[in-house]
Amino acid sequence: MPRGSRRLPEACVERLRAADLVLHAGDVSRATVLEELRALGPPVRAVFGNADEPALREALPERLVVEAGGARIGMVHDPGPRVGREARLLGWFPGCRAVVYGHTHLPQVELVEGVWVLNPGSPTERRRSPAPSMLVLRGEDGVVEPELLTLA
Repeated sequence: MPRGSRRLPEACVERLRAADLVLHAGDVSRATVLEELRALGPPVRAVFGNADEPALREALPERLVVEAGGARIGMVHDPGPRVGREARLLGWFPGCRAVVYGHTHLPQVELVEGVWVLNPGSPTERRRSPAPSMLVLRGEDGVVEPELLTLA
């Protein structure tokens, strides 16, 4: 989430307002930012990240499973080391159709053993990613369809 004078790109805000549910994979930063997200309208489900203030670390879980569109979606901020990441995420979230993680700021949309392993990148802090990004997940009858959106 934005720090200082940075703000979410308007294209991101429009998508969030139109969503049925907003999933945030950590590093919301401050409780006030989480409230701003919630004020956009859709329910917000989030996990805490390593850059979150103590109040958020107390209020949010480290890992979470949500149900949406008939599918279980696992969420975590830090997926651990790159080596073995996908197998580790699938092991942490058995029975999920998708696992969303954050931390790296590098987008990932990969189907692994029938489970989507997803990182939305970041709409505000792209770091080594080629462009700011976010993910849209469409789900119905237990089927998850991810779409990575570039926000440049």
